[in-house]
Amino acid sequence: MQNRSGSGYPSFWLDKPYYSFHAYCRHVFDEKLYKIALDGGMTCPNRDGRLGKRGCIFCNGGSGAFAVKTETLSVSDQIRQGLSLFGCKRTGSRFIAYFQAYTNTYAPVPHLRALYTQALDAPEIAGISIATRPDCLPEDVLDLLTSLKQAYPEKLIWIELGLQTIHSRTAAYIRRGYPLSCFTKAVNELSLRRIPVIVHIILGLPGETKEQMYETVSFLNTLSVFGVKLQLLHILQDTDLADEYLRGNCKVLEQDEYIMLVTGALERLSPQIVIHRLTGDGPRNLLLAPEWSLHKRSVLNAIHQDMRIRNTWQGRLAR
Repeated sequence: MQNRSGSGYPSFWLDKPYYSFHAYCRHVFDEKLYKIALDGGMTCPNRDGRLGKRGCIFCNGGSGAFAVKTETLSVSDQIRQGLSLFGCKRTGSRFIAYFQAYTNTYAPVPHLRALYTQALDAPEIAGISIATRPDCLPEDVLDLLTSLKQAYPEKLIWIELGLQTIHSRTAAYIRRGYPLSCFTKAVNELSLRRIPVIVHIILGLPGETKEQMYETVSFLNTLSVFGVKLQLLHILQDTDLADEYLRGNCKVLEQDEYIMLVTGALERLSPQIVIHRLTGDGPRNLLLAPEWSLHKRSVLNAIHQDMRIRNTWQGRLAR
């Protein structure tokens, strides 16, 4: 590591023991960027019958609970409504439009182009982040992303992929619907086109050991991955996982267990990978468990404290 601060971490990490998204924005853009979550009105192959109709076992709505809801609002209107929510915050002047709900490349290319360009044309938007599945990135969608990079060279275009786990048994249990090879191919295709990839991983999936979770994290070091979101397994109402939990077939992590797992995961993750999330935001009105996850700030503080007490940092055990 280079340019260490007094704490022993690289100075551009801003005194955290890992490379946070906040530090990345300050380092690259000299200001903090917030995400405005959008709903592009799409569905998912795990829900429309192509692969299934029940979705992933933990999903109650494509992770779009915080997106601006739309049946009538255009992307431009959603952005304006989203911007109004930040009126009381001291932020920078630019935002990231986050296409969050369901699978945001699962539509005809002309429709996708119209949605993405509405966001990219907004002067307050520094770029777009598109949440999707690796099996929903056909060649014409990849070509669209490449053309948008050329048309908007000053703006970000990121793809977020839900990997969750590298282990096939767990993937089958959660009904992910694609093999690991599909994910790897998608990351490689995006890398060839210089489109940054943010990977979602869930810690605490039923049946997985600590070692298996760390294997998933370490696997990312073998690919061209820009960022990662480490997500605590939430039990949300109206999901098949909630049924399993209420029957006593699924346990959730205690806070101390999760802090240990996160710390170990960060230690094994390349220090070049940006940490976009360390816990998660389960909607209060939908969350069944764990209740301690509602106190996000205290969880983050506990992670920071644990890493400092143990004098460890992101990448210390990375291979």
